[in-house]
Formats: sequence, C-alpha cells, structure tokens
Amino acid sequence: MTDAADPFFDAYNRDDIAYGETPAPGVQSIIDLSAPKEPRQLNALDLGAGAGRDSIALAKSGYAVTSVDLSEMGLERINQRAVAAGVGERVNTQAADVREFDFEPSKYDAIIATTVLDHIPATDAVIVWKKILDSLTQTGLLAVEVHSSEDPGSDLPPGCDSTAPKSETTGAVVNYFSPNQLAQWATENSANLRILRYEERLEWDYTHGPEHMHGKVSLLAIRKGNSPEWYGQPRLFPRRDP
Repeated sequence: MTDAADPFFDAYNRDDIAYGETPAPGVQSIIDLSAPKEPRQLNALDLGAGAGRDSIALAKSGYAVTSVDLSEMGLERINQRAVAAGVGERVNTQAADVREFDFEPSKYDAIIATTVLDHIPATDAVIVWKKILDSLTQTGLLAVEVHSSEDPGSDLPPGCDSTAPKSETTGAVVNYFSPNQLAQWATENSANLRILRYEERLEWDYTHGPEHMHGKVSLLAIRKGNSPEWYGQPRLFPRRDP
C-alpha cells in the first residue's frame, strides 16, 4: 500500500501505538454514562477508528463495536489489539469510506467520529452528519472531534497565520471547522441532541511524527430528553467522601 492510498500507513505501521492507547475524553465519558438499567447488548460505531484506542476501550466496557476506517493498516492494528485484549469477538472492522458506509437507522447506542467529518469535503460532511444522527438510538450518545480553523495546517485564519509546527498528516484534513460550527449543527432542532460538553481548543500532539500543534473541537452529546448523571469532565468540585 502506498502513502497516497493510505496517508496514515506510516503512522500505524510501527510498534508503538499511534495516537496512544488512552481513549478520547468523550469516549471515556460515554463508557462512564453507559451502564444500562437492565442488561442488554450495547452497540457502538467508531468512525475513523484509526489504530483503535476508542474501539478497544468500548469493547472492554462491553460494547459490540463496529470499527470503520479507510486505513487497512489501522484496521489490522485494531484486530491485533482486540485479540490481545481478549475482546476480539466484540470488534468488527470494516474498511470503508464513511461516505459509503451503510448507516442502519436507530442502530447504535454510541457513535464516535474522531477527526472524520474534517477529512471529507464540507458538503459530504453535512450528509454524513445527518446519517450519524439517524443511526443513533433514542438514548444514544455521540462523541465527535474535528480540526478547527485554528489549526496551523488550516488554509483559513487564524490557523494559516500560525507559526506553530503542523502535523505530517495535515494533507488528510480537507475541511477545517469554523468557530461554533459544530455547536450550531448539534443545536439544530432536527439534530434532536442535548449537548453535555463542547470545547474548542489548541493542543500539542506528541503521539505521531514530530511534535506539532492542533486546533480541535470536541462535542459530547446525548439524545434530547435524556438526563444522565453527568457531572462534567473534569469534575471541578467532586463529591467529598463521607
């Protein structure tokens, strides 16, 4: 496979795990919020699953996970790690472009889309976003992360004016989100979502290639009408021990 066919081949084709092994904060929050009131199988969809940090964590917590990515090398790493973690039977990998993936209506209790909507053109991102919403159950949880126009790799200001180092995989990002854009999508009535957390930030990344800066946007949401025991992440004032 060439780098042109898989821009993340080199990032995944190494012994140390690209992007680390700790699940994204939004994914950990989903795990914390997912304990069902009665035993049942929970289904998760991990779009742009990469090397599997989120898929593996979800599978360990009891989810049946469908991991979707264009990178065959990334999916190979996911399968290896799932077997090593003893959750191979809970992880199903699919090599696919998210624009061509078959989203089943009301199928998933949790959907993860980490740097996916920014890797496809803006017009396609809107379509995939709507498919994601249709595929969530009525109690479903959603964690989305995208690159923002603050990213040094962005062709938009202020990122394009930044002198901070940019990622070696910058070329894979084609759709940088403007301030509040993802929040606006999530608060449309048609989205039927309740936002639990939303953040726009700058962060350093040391998990692949030379150290570099990213502009990121993170969303954690649940279907509107649900009121989980959510205390925030991190908890500013945790409950004191008796």
